[in-house]
Amino acid sequence: MNTRSWPIIGLITAVATLIADQVTKRIVIDALHVPGNYVEVLPFFQINLQFNAGISFSMFNSGETGTRIALLAVQLLVTGVLIWWMWRLERLWLQIASGFIIGGAIGNVIDRATAGAVTDFLLFHWHEWYFPFFNLADTAITIGAVMWLLDALFFGHHDAPANKDTPV
Repeated sequence: MNTRSWPIIGLITAVATLIADQVTKRIVIDALHVPGNYVEVLPFFQINLQFNAGISFSMFNSGETGTRIALLAVQLLVTGVLIWWMWRLERLWLQIASGFIIGGAIGNVIDRATAGAVTDFLLFHWHEWYFPFFNLADTAITIGAVMWLLDALFFGHHDAPANKDTPV
C-alpha cells in the first residue's frame, strides 16, 4: 500500500471513532435522561449516565467557565498537533492509532464545547470498588495510546547502528 494513502486511513478511523462516540452518547442520553439513572448490564458493569466537567478521573471538575475554556483550548491544541503529526507518520499501524486518539479527543471536545461537560456512561465495579466512569471516546484514546506504546516497545525501529565512541 502506498504510504501516502495512510493519512486518509487515519482520518477515516478518526471520523468513524467520532461518529460512534457521538451516537452512543446520544443513545444513552435519550434512554436514561437524568445523570445517575442506570441499567445493570452485568453484575460488574452498568450503563450509568454521568457528566464530567473535568478531565480524566474528574480532575479540574470545578465547572467554572475559565476552567472549561482552558480545558477546551488545551484539548484543541493537542488534537491539532496530533492531526499534524498523523499526517507525517509513515506506518499504517500508527495512522490507525492516531485516528483512534484524534476521533476520541474530538468527541470529548464536542461534548465540552456544547454541553460544558463530557458525557460518560460506562461503569465497571466490583462490590464496593468502582472504576471511574468513561465513554467510547476515552476507550478509543486508550486503545490508540496502547497501540503507540506497543509500537514503541515491539515494532519500532531499534536497528540504528551503535556509536563506537560511546562507552558500554
